[in-house]
This record gives sequence, C-alpha cells and structure tokens, in this order.
Amino acid sequence: MAWDIVIAGGGFGGYYAARGLERRLPHHAARVTLVNDVNFMLYTPLLPGAAAGTLEPRHVVVPLREQLRRTDLWLGHVTGADPGRNALTVASLDGRSHDLHYDQLIVALGSISRTLPIPGLAEHAVGFKTLSEAIALRNRAVTMLEIAETIHDAEQRAEYLTFMFVGAGYAGLEGIAELQDFVTDVIDLYPRCRVQGVRFVLVEARERVMPEVAPRLAAFAERELRGRGMEIRTNTTVEAVTDRTVTLKGGELIPCRTFAWTAGVKPSPVVSRLGLPLHGRSGRIEVDQTMRVNGHRNVWAIGDAAAVGDPARKGELSPPTAQHAIRQGRRVARNVAAELGASGSVRPFRYKTKGVFVDMGRHQAVASAMGIRLRGFPAWFLARTYHLANMPGWHRKSRLLVDWTVSLLFPRDTSELGQIGNPPELERVGSTNGGDAARAAILDEP
Repeated sequence: MAWDIVIAGGGFGGYYAARGLERRLPHHAARVTLVNDVNFMLYTPLLPGAAAGTLEPRHVVVPLREQLRRTDLWLGHVTGADPGRNALTVASLDGRSHDLHYDQLIVALGSISRTLPIPGLAEHAVGFKTLSEAIALRNRAVTMLEIAETIHDAEQRAEYLTFMFVGAGYAGLEGIAELQDFVTDVIDLYPRCRVQGVRFVLVEARERVMPEVAPRLAAFAERELRGRGMEIRTNTTVEAVTDRTVTLKGGELIPCRTFAWTAGVKPSPVVSRLGLPLHGRSGRIEVDQTMRVNGHRNVWAIGDAAAVGDPARKGELSPPTAQHAIRQGRRVARNVAAELGASGSVRPFRYKTKGVFVDMGRHQAVASAMGIRLRGFPAWFLARTYHLANMPGWHRKSRLLVDWTVSLLFPRDTSELGQIGNPPELERVGSTNGGDAARAAILDEP
C-alpha cells in the first residue's frame, strides 16, 4: 500500500519538503501531492531585482513541474481541513471543491503582508511580497516619471516624483534601494524630472533599520542610503494614506503618489481554518521542535505558517526567512520519511542562522556570514554568489548569471508593460493598444 502525503503550499518550505520526500521514499511507497495556487516557487530574495529591472521576472521563479519529477502538482487554493477525517479541502482554479485525503500532511502555506488599520492603507498602498506586486511597483515608477515629465507645475510634479516605503526590514530596505537605483539609472531620459530630482523616503517604526543584522552593519546600510540622498525616518509611524498624500506621526503631510507597504508579515488567513491549534501571539500553527503539530501525529507545519522555535534564541520563534524555510522543509521530509519507516528517526529542528545578506544595488551590500561581517562590494559579490548557488537548477542559475551580466553592460529598459495580463476589451484593441486599462489600474482610476 502506498502512503498518501499531501503538502499544502509551494514556497521554499513546501518545495524542499517535496524534493526531500522524492529522494527518501521509494516511488512505490508513497504518493506525494503538492497543492499550490501557482505552478512555481518564487525565489523571494531576488524580488527586488525583478522590481528594478535587473532580472527578468520569469528568472526569479522555479517551475514546480520542472523540478519535482515524482510529485503530483495540484493547482488550487486550500480553503480548509478536517484533521479528524484526514482531509484537506482544496478549491480548484475552476471553482470546484475537492477533499484530498492524506496519511501525512505538511502545512507550508507561508504568509501574507501584515497590514494595520490605517485609513487609506488598503486602498492606496502597494505591497512588496509577490511577483505581481514587484512588477506593478516598477511599472508604477515608470508611469510616475512619464506623467511628471508632462507637468509644468513643479509642486504638482513633486507628488509624482516622491516614493515612500514603510518598513525597513529586508524587503523594505532592499526594495527601496533597488527602486532608487533603477530610477537613478533612467532619469536622464526625463529632462524635467532630472532637473527637479526625485525623493525617496523610508519609514520605520522601530529605533533603527534592519534589526535582523548587527547594529554596525545596519548603520553602514543607513549611511549608504542617506549618502544617496534618501530620507530615513525611524521611530516614525504612518497615520493616514490617500491617493496623493501620506500623513506621518505628528501630522507631517508628505505629497506622494507611490506608497509601498513592507511592514512585516502574518500567517496566511486559511491557517485559522484548518482545525489546528494556533500559537496565541503569532497566529502560527502550534508545533513541537520536530515540527509535528501539537495533538496531531500525522500533521506537520513549517515555514512562516508554523510556530517553530528558534534554536538560536530561546523562547523566540524562527524568523520568516527563506533559509529557515528551506532547512525546515528538508528536516520535515526526513521526519515524515522516518515516521513512515523509510530511514532514520524523527529529530528536532536544529538550524541556526548562518548569515544575512542585504543587497542595496550599485554594487553595495551588507553581509554577516559565519561570524564574518562584510560591507560594500565584497558583501554584494558574496550575496549574489550565495543566491546563485541556492537557485535550483543549472539552467535557472545560468539565466540569473546572464541577466546580471547584461545589466552590467547595457542600460535598463524603461518600457512600462502594465498591459501584460490586463488585455483590453476586444473592440478597443485598435484604439488603445491596452495601455489605458493598465494605467487606470496603476493609478487607481475608474
């Protein structure tokens, strides 16, 4: 009899769990099914490069069918579960509902952007967690430059030339650094914008940027960004957002048409509908150190959706980073295989952070690896080497290498391709070429 193993989620944790099970379980011994809403794994550390145009968007994703040869991929959305019946409920892309029965379940549903009840935030902010959001941000930056170039009034033009990020963790700092790098590279093509200049503002509620890295490295990153003319506001929060302004703590009003929200993550909402115990403070699934869900011998949870203890920080949870999700995926694959009697024994998660990399574009980065702290070009080179080594598949690695080489030799492309994925109505194709619909989406116009 073959065991049925279901993996919910195809991010880093789910992908590496599936790959580990393929290697450890004989083909006849188990059927592995991975449920995901898209047919690729997003390599999230490279998302800023896709937003800045240094990487082709398709080159920062890993097609799941291409890499997982013995895993059944089921495209759909997890909507719930019944652990008592060993069933996971999945809605297919065409709307049909299915119950997938399992002998072992691995929950790796990841996280979404954490928002706050700030007036106007949901309506006017752009996230920076998915590939579509990254591309939308780049398209918006190009659109803002194009509009600003047609405006004669300098005060009104400033609205379109101001870009604000809220949240100075990995995503926020790398995102604003890469976007500024992109705008700086192309602004010579916009004479009015070049003369007036652009404004980049990074807002952080805590005392310093990048709390994930050592204070000295964070201070270097802050000095680098300030040296580029960027404004960094720490101990500052956002009180309100409109389509044209952002109000900061204390009532300061900043005219701004591009507002990116990168202030943390929270578990996927469906986690609360799986009938599994939740960690009160974080909302993640309660697990022991082997990543087995409390009270359920055949259910495991990993990644951003699981409250896995951090071996390096007693009493704290593992941070929501790719390197932790990868190691949790590998360990849970070994544990599930051991539970099914294949090999080895069930062991706790022991991984401790080996290093951090913060790529800020312009050949600048900060890094801390194996007790060694680097900054500037050496850190930038190490960061790119690390990501190149960890990208699955040699042809994927080759595409990254080609993209990075091309970006060193040639200027960036300034085409605004918001119409991709937003085709116009058939009778309007000849008159609009798809551009109007895309710009309306970008600018929140009706």
